[in-house]
Amino acid sequence: MAVIYLHGFGSGPQSAKAAFFRQRLQRLGIPLEVPDLNQGNFTQLTLSRQIRQVSEQLAAMGHPPVTLIGSSLGGVVAAWVAEQQSCVERLVLLAPAFGFLQHWLPRLGAEAVEAWQRSGQMLVFHHQEGRPLPLAYSFVTDAQRYPEEALRRPVPTLIVHGTRDEVIPIQASRNYVAHRPWAQLVAVESDHALTDVLETLWEVVSRFCGWSQLPSETPS
Repeated sequence: MAVIYLHGFGSGPQSAKAAFFRQRLQRLGIPLEVPDLNQGNFTQLTLSRQIRQVSEQLAAMGHPPVTLIGSSLGGVVAAWVAEQQSCVERLVLLAPAFGFLQHWLPRLGAEAVEAWQRSGQMLVFHHQEGRPLPLAYSFVTDAQRYPEEALRRPVPTLIVHGTRDEVIPIQASRNYVAHRPWAQLVAVESDHALTDVLETLWEVVSRFCGWSQLPSETPS
């Protein structure tokens, strides 16, 4: 089975969690694909573009049975790819950004959002780049086309979410699993980044995916 890790908004393939999972899976002889969802053009980032990018990668791979691991907005991308691509057999969502517009836009404030809409672009801090980058308002209008109520394909799903998450409250994940019996939520004492509970992440994710039963190729 192939494994693909999808990083979050303002992040990239070199994120701490991506590196952690790559190292742990390498010990099991499992390669981890980590596509750059920025595609060298953060300004024109949209949910549609990310979904299309991952779907095209799956097609190029021959649509193998795949586990998608998605962090934050990457978790939302993973969920939509799984809705559309039957080769996705398992989802691992780390602090998925369900309802991200309703959480993010109010924090920006009405005036800032209106200015963004008028000008067409707004500077957003990109953590991987370490600097603000412009983001087109089409990011918002595109995301509004993806209501989470439409995510109904019963893909076995594990969600890990921090109880101290102030970016996307854990209630968003609780709401998601409430009407989806194929999804389970593990709450951990952490924030949105989850980088202080990496060992716990590996324990619950490897058990869910069946990796804990595999022999290591290299000493741990």
